[in-house]
Amino acid sequence: MQHTEPKFAPYRGVRYTRPEMLNRSREFYQYMDKRRTVRDISDKAVPREVIENIVMTASTSPSGAHKQPWTFCVVANPTIKKQIREAAEKEEYLNYHGRMSEEWIEDLQAFGTDWHKPFLETAPYLIVVFKKAYSLEGGEKKKNYYVNESVGLATGFLLAAIHNAGLVALTHTPSPMNFLQEILGRPENERPFLLIPVGYPADDAKVPCLSRKEKDEVLVFYE
Repeated sequence: MQHTEPKFAPYRGVRYTRPEMLNRSREFYQYMDKRRTVRDISDKAVPREVIENIVMTASTSPSGAHKQPWTFCVVANPTIKKQIREAAEKEEYLNYHGRMSEEWIEDLQAFGTDWHKPFLETAPYLIVVFKKAYSLEGGEKKKNYYVNESVGLATGFLLAAIHNAGLVALTHTPSPMNFLQEILGRPENERPFLLIPVGYPADDAKVPCLSRKEKDEVLVFYE
């Protein structure tokens, strides 16, 4: 096996003073703490370039062996959005009427959700995140590494970028999601990972009264 000599370039990171670091980290946390999952999404138009920038921010995420095993499909076409909604609601109806356990349904009651998913048509954009189980190069299969972890990280970047742009989103996971691959005509190596409606919050949008875990519940220091 032939080995290629790795190439490296100097890294020029941004440096801040300790007070600046503290201030920036605090402000960013406080801003991200305002992020909420929103189901009441307006149909108000969002500039396409904003969505492009958001997706490209997601693509800066780290990935196993830098394989970048993701595709972000952005759907604005009303006909396709309607197809996605109909297919998603069909699966969700089955979930709420037999597939999901009573405990699961009980845990969802705090969100006031059911099998109806109007936001899939109302939102100006649907971002469908696909993971590449393997890559195809010239018809040949190439292995990808840590695919779920890599795509999960990229999705986190995506949600942060959406919030940073002043928009809202919902991480929708109809199960199974194979219909997305069929409707969007994606190749055999791509599998649906998340369906994310994106837009402005509706004027009358509401979110559940929930609280996040406290610091001592999520943070453990070893010093």
